[in-house]
Amino acid sequence: MKKMGVSPSLVTFNTLLSILLKRGRTGMALDLFREMRRTYGVKPDCYTFNILINGFCKNSMVSEAFRVFKDMECVPDLVTYNTIIDGLCRAGKVNTAHNVLKGMVKRASVFAPDRCTFNVLIKAHCDGGDLDEAMKVFGVMERPDSASYSVLIRALCLRQEFDRAERLFNELYEKGVLLEKGGSKPLAAAYNPMFEYLCANGKTKRAERVFRQLMKIGAQDPPSYRTLIIGYCREGGFEGGYELLVLMLRREFVPDFEIYELLIDGLLKTGEALLAHDVLERMLRSSYLPVAATFHCVLGELVKGGFANECFDLVRIMLEKGIRQSIDLSTDVVRLLFSSGQKDKAFLVVRLVYENGYLVKMEELIDFLCENRKLVDSAHRLVLFCLENNQMIDISRCNRVIEGLCKRKRHSEAFGLYNELVEIGKHQELSCHVVLRNALEAAGKLEEVHFVSKRMAMSDDSYGLKQRISS
Repeated sequence: MKKMGVSPSLVTFNTLLSILLKRGRTGMALDLFREMRRTYGVKPDCYTFNILINGFCKNSMVSEAFRVFKDMECVPDLVTYNTIIDGLCRAGKVNTAHNVLKGMVKRASVFAPDRCTFNVLIKAHCDGGDLDEAMKVFGVMERPDSASYSVLIRALCLRQEFDRAERLFNELYEKGVLLEKGGSKPLAAAYNPMFEYLCANGKTKRAERVFRQLMKIGAQDPPSYRTLIIGYCREGGFEGGYELLVLMLRREFVPDFEIYELLIDGLLKTGEALLAHDVLERMLRSSYLPVAATFHCVLGELVKGGFANECFDLVRIMLEKGIRQSIDLSTDVVRLLFSSGQKDKAFLVVRLVYENGYLVKMEELIDFLCENRKLVDSAHRLVLFCLENNQMIDISRCNRVIEGLCKRKRHSEAFGLYNELVEIGKHQELSCHVVLRNALEAAGKLEEVHFVSKRMAMSDDSYGLKQRISS
């Protein structure tokens, strides 16, 4: 370039130096730096020295970087000081870094050390195990930021000095340090040791205060959710754990199997059946399948609470997932659905249960329905369902249903059921012939009266024959 009469500018040299140092060509960078001054007479500026110092530090040549720093031909700026102090600290030369800081403080009229400067020293002392010196540097700072606190808190926790760490943690929250604008974005994982300590010692609420501040600035760590949820479960604050679970899922973090089980168990014990049911549904959406006992516990508590719709939904899910059914719980669910006026859902559950090879206690349900005159129609449908599925029903229940239908003036339905029993040869055991005949007669259904009367006569003849044989 010189032969062509072209002289490279300082910007050109700075660019070349940056490229060479990023590629680890430190020797070539030094040669170029010397050539820049001797051959081309280009005078380096502060930015040039910053490139060299940073490049040598990154290439583990801190001594060379420090030599360049001492030989600077211009006044160092804040970036220069922070770069060389960081490099010295990383190389374990903390005392030298302190001396550089003292020189920096002397130039306080030009510029003063910033948070980054102090944070580098704090971290170096913490890494070296000298927490007292780290605290001294921290004490000198006018406004420590989140990085200052997180490094110290983590180091104190690792040294088992939890009381000191907790004081700093509380101060961090009370001063709103995490929410300050313009500060460095904290690493949420740095606070995990403090979260674990607080949650293990009955102070989960305090841990959550800081955790919520971290969430506000978009800093969060999935293991932190787990720590806090387990903390709440230990303390019996299952609703607090549930709220964190919801937040966790909204952010597309998937809780582990244990978290779901702990929350379901705890919420059931504290009478929060609806929340437990919600957690179970979320668990299934997370592709986990708990054991049958978990489903049964949730369903049992929903039945006790009278939550008919939730019971219906859960039974359907259980059948879809192939979960073993409990005859008692299935019966309770059907009874609850009938009680809440949801007849169609009740019959659907019965049908689905039978289609999947399970049963309900039909006679109990029929008795329950017959006790309420308004539900006798449903009892009638259940009896017909049993007859269609070849399930034998005690004849006394059939009597009760027919009599109930007659009282409700549902003559056609009563006669229809009677006719079904005739076809399978069970009518002779009935004791409701007279009631049915009288009801049909009052309704003017003469053909049906004749049909019943004829069967009554046949039943009487059969009964008399049996008596003669037995005598």
